Amino acid sequence: MSNCFTCIGKGHGAPVIPATREDWEKLRNEKWLADMCQRIAAGDEKLKSRLPIWTPSCAAFKDNHRAIADAQQPLPRLMLDFDEKGHSAEIMEKAMQLQEAGKWEILLVEESVRMGTHVLITLPKWMLPQEAQTRFSNDIGFQADPALKDIARCIYMVPMKNTLYINENLFLSPQSNTEEKELRETPCHSEVKNKENNLCHSVVKESYPQAFKGTPYATIIDRWFALTGGEPQPGERNAKLHRLATHLRYITDNNEEHLLQIIPNYGLDNEEMKSLIHSACTSKFCGMPQMMKRVLGEVEGGAPEAIETELPPTMPEVLPPLIELLVSKTPAIYKPAVDHAVFPALGAHLWKTYFRYIDNVAHEATLMNVLMAGTGAGKNCITEPINRILMDIRRRDRENMFREKAWKKEMQATGANKNKRQRPEGLVIQEIDPDMTNAAFVQRLADAEGKFLYTKMNEIDQFDALRTSSNRKSQFQIMCLAFDPGNVYGQTRIGTGSVTERVCIRFNWNASTTIQKGQAYFRSVLTDGPVSRINFCTIPEREIGSPMPVYGSYTDEFDRELAPYIEQLNAAHGEVYCPEAYALAQILSEECAEFARLSQSRVYENLSFRANVIAFLKACILYVAHGQVWDETMEEFVRWSLHYDMWCKMHFFGREIEGAEHGEANTKNKGPRNLLDLLPDEFTVEEAKLMRQREGIQRGTVSDMLNNWKKRKYIVPKEGDGETDRALQRFVKTESYLKNHPSVGQ
Repeated sequence: MSNCFTCIGKGHGAPVIPATREDWEKLRNEKWLADMCQRIAAGDEKLKSRLPIWTPSCAAFKDNHRAIADAQQPLPRLMLDFDEKGHSAEIMEKAMQLQEAGKWEILLVEESVRMGTHVLITLPKWMLPQEAQTRFSNDIGFQADPALKDIARCIYMVPMKNTLYINENLFLSPQSNTEEKELRETPCHSEVKNKENNLCHSVVKESYPQAFKGTPYATIIDRWFALTGGEPQPGERNAKLHRLATHLRYITDNNEEHLLQIIPNYGLDNEEMKSLIHSACTSKFCGMPQMMKRVLGEVEGGAPEAIETELPPTMPEVLPPLIELLVSKTPAIYKPAVDHAVFPALGAHLWKTYFRYIDNVAHEATLMNVLMAGTGAGKNCITEPINRILMDIRRRDRENMFREKAWKKEMQATGANKNKRQRPEGLVIQEIDPDMTNAAFVQRLADAEGKFLYTKMNEIDQFDALRTSSNRKSQFQIMCLAFDPGNVYGQTRIGTGSVTERVCIRFNWNASTTIQKGQAYFRSVLTDGPVSRINFCTIPEREIGSPMPVYGSYTDEFDRELAPYIEQLNAAHGEVYCPEAYALAQILSEECAEFARLSQSRVYENLSFRANVIAFLKACILYVAHGQVWDETMEEFVRWSLHYDMWCKMHFFGREIEGAEHGEANTKNKGPRNLLDLLPDEFTVEEAKLMRQREGIQRGTVSDMLNNWKKRKYIVPKEGDGETDRALQRFVKTESYLKNHPSVGQ
């Protein structure tokens, strides 16, 4: 569609579709949009995440997926967000004066939902976005939001009545920009013009490449910031830009002048920038950092094998409101771990609440999480968010612990031959000590009246306290019985003072461990089920000498914002049906099955069954916590959560599970890969056989694999191939497969 100038989506996490001027204007004139914005302006903040969005700086994304790596038609535009309320008319008037003076091209001025101002400008040639934002803010007399909007960033759609100015050039498609008009280079301010070559001061005397292997350095830098916690703020600019320089030097020939040209200064003066870049370029080379490898893999449209196996999937940029709140005080490097670790404590608030999975089995919110990371990685990052979630449960527990203590004291004071008062009713104590005997655990379950027990273990081997003398693996049995609905557990004793109970296990928990200890702990039960029932997460290694991550402060305001979500969980009861979560579980189940077929990994397939249940339960918990309202951000978050969990399981245990099933020892973990992508578009049976041997695929036969792929219409026999030798028979990938499964790097 040559007349498309933007993309429009239903929300942050929804696909974004290329749109025309007519599409854009029609949406802005919808009555429901005006009504929604009016409600938001009146204080209904929850509605904001449901507003439609558009992308001012990109006209098309690969597979309609809004991400920097998938931007196919980026536009030289910069959206500036002025948060100060009530100055839209003044900003618009000043912007028009700047445009008339030839300093800037203004494409759009509009009032935001919260009475701020959006100004869309044409990004001048040779000017970096950060520099343009600083200069325009100075010219306009108001400070724009320092968070730059990259090419994949969206903006909330507002009604047409909020529009103060539109330039017809806004609606030019990328093709029109090329064919009908050459983008105007905005004149630099005279006081900063370079007299020798007439370029802005951001371009040094010698002109260096502005792209690496076809990818603009600006795009690489934007992605680097996105993966390292965002753009530098005052107080961290020197440290963060120094780290950026130490990474970029690997793809700029360690050239200080080149780096000075491409790295935005974020307000640092020229001498400061030269100093930090010189320090970065003179430090010892230790091989390209993994973070830079990951960035290059993502911006080039796919991850190389090394990245695919070493780093988990990237967290979505926009999170569901509850999750966004829970990680709001967490440094960026720890956020993915916290995203997963909070769910056992959230689920512990649900009582007699059920969610029916796609196999028609009703599940409660049973969630168990293990954080596996290196020594000193910061595993304690999950503690404070969990503490805040559990505040109401701990208050109730304290009251009942006081009652239980008083009863025990009374029993000790009563003579052995006297009648003793029965154990009080209603001694519900949900949070238990991990150092608890099996009998005490059973008693707590019996007292809980159907509520979940919860504990947090600093080390996974604290679980061993629940072992019984008769079953040295009973702690693993508890993990399995907790996950599977309807199973009972307990003990029968003859003694009058002993615990005799048969209960249904409702037990959510968190545990932490180093990677080596975690692998060793589960080694004897790899094929027995605990690993598939647990949600795993990790923390990537920080670079040696990198700055210490800094946490935010948890205040009463944080607790007040969290309280409504906890209240919604406590209020839920009975069977809850979320149609969006149910439909998503069906889609993700098929996606996992498809990858299992293409990777021919039985281990991946088996682990994915329960991983999808875990993802489904997370979706349902989010649905309930948000007042049984589905948010568009939940789908992307749950899909990422599933893929992240599967990455951890395959990375930490995949090869060992496969080896255990074959009676072999495997020490190198490597996630499954799409086997068909490892073959050329046209291949022989013999080539497929050799590929399986290289990958160590032992299950099934090459014939089974090819028949499966033919059945799924991934491949077809080559027309006119009269080869009678089975090994030389040729197959070709179908057009539908190549379209829907582009190979890495395409």
